[in-house]
Amino acid sequence: MTSAPVPTTTVRRVRPADAARMRALRLEMLADSPLAFLETLAEAAARPHAEVTARVAAVSRGDQTAQFVADPGGRLVGHAGGTVLPAEPGLTVVYAVYVTPARRGSGLLGALVDEVAAWSRACGRPELLLEVVVGNDRAYRAYQKLGFVDTGVRVPHPRIPALTELQMRRPA
Repeated sequence: MTSAPVPTTTVRRVRPADAARMRALRLEMLADSPLAFLETLAEAAARPHAEVTARVAAVSRGDQTAQFVADPGGRLVGHAGGTVLPAEPGLTVVYAVYVTPARRGSGLLGALVDEVAAWSRACGRPELLLEVVVGNDRAYRAYQKLGFVDTGVRVPHPRIPALTELQMRRPA
């Protein structure tokens, strides 16, 4: 008995033509991990397609904010974004990291973070920072494996006051 081959997946910067697939992935992200992101499923579902298209176009270029996707040629299966933090010009904040459940443990997380890191270095920012909800041990361990270190800094969750996030950093 042989297993089905795993499709080749390209990790790349998002393109304007990806808007519909990005919307579908965003809705999946919010349904699967509602505490990990800064909007609700209902908010994202209500967003007009023209707004989604404009947002995707904006992060497809430039050095202030970028988004990267894991693309096997059909439905997108992963995402990671990076943005500049004005208070720390040498730092990129990694945000909205997600790998679809069926592809977790496949190396896509590392590939997505590596693309954010390469973009960050190219923009002159040698360090990455991300925040993880305290208690999300699976994500915490996954980021540790990618070289992120817990800084000891704890911050309130931006939308849910009962939750706390921890900050992790690593070189880009």
